[in-house]
Amino acid sequence: MNAGARLGLFGAGLVVAFGAAFGLAGVIVPASAVSDWTKGAEVDDHDVHVEGTAGADDSVSAAADDLKGLSLGVDGFAMSAVSAPASPGEPGELTFRIEDAAGTPVTAYATAHEKELHLIVVRSDGSQFRHVHPVLDEATGTWSLPWEWTEAGTYRVFADFTPAGADAASLTLTRTVQVAGEITPVAPEPTRVAQVDGYTVSVDGDLEAGTIGDLTFTVTRDGRPVTSLEPYLGAFGHLVALRDGDLAYLHVHAAGDEPAAGETSGPEIAFAAEAPTAGRYLLYLDFQVDGTVHSAEFVLDAGQSHGSTGSEGDSHDDGH
Repeated sequence: MNAGARLGLFGAGLVVAFGAAFGLAGVIVPASAVSDWTKGAEVDDHDVHVEGTAGADDSVSAAADDLKGLSLGVDGFAMSAVSAPASPGEPGELTFRIEDAAGTPVTAYATAHEKELHLIVVRSDGSQFRHVHPVLDEATGTWSLPWEWTEAGTYRVFADFTPAGADAASLTLTRTVQVAGEITPVAPEPTRVAQVDGYTVSVDGDLEAGTIGDLTFTVTRDGRPVTSLEPYLGAFGHLVALRDGDLAYLHVHAAGDEPAAGETSGPEIAFAAEAPTAGRYLLYLDFQVDGTVHSAEFVLDAGQSHGSTGSEGDSHDDGH
């Protein structure tokens, strides 16, 4: 793959989880997706304004039930309470179940991005981010993995999965976990360069409300470009974005043909992204080299758009 190759958002992998209140549509997602969520919804007091798109002067809204990841239950599926150690430094397990409308644990899942379930855990200030993959006990329907908190705080736990079935849609359910102890909040400040495990990762491009733009991440080590990026979860890069303040959640993969076994890429990983509203975004890029996954963290501000999203026929109009 050429270093300059553009990898768009993998549309089928988009999963949006909004925070505790409606009106949190400021995640990085194509305007067409926002239109799909809000299509046919009644306008109420919690209007969402998508800047810089056709009809930007019109208010659009969606009922809470129409939005993914808004609560612990949706479409007849629910996330059980999360069991985890009560305080930092206490070793144990993090466990939970996904249950159907009858309260029966779900034991059959579809594979999406090489896993049956993706678990995102992050503290309310955007720190302590983890993207992990628990193991399913098919006899009890319990997902579990070894767990130890490093710091106290209020944590959001997102379960991203697709129930088995030809017509099943991907779901994102969320729970909140309290971890006892003294808390030192983190105030995220804008940064475009991250240092992680000896790698330097920088991001070029801007987020602008209502405008599709490119974000290109470049991975180097000791000043030299890294061209040995390996496939991870079916792509060369994996990006999670959280909006500061409400932790609106977007789980995306770089698009393009799935890498073949043994194929490598780099040093660039690119995404086409759009922020329908202005705000601060916390970005977490996962990449893999020599079998080890590294996570680089960034903070970008999305400004208000002064233009449109482009005319028909634009290279991004295919939904990526």
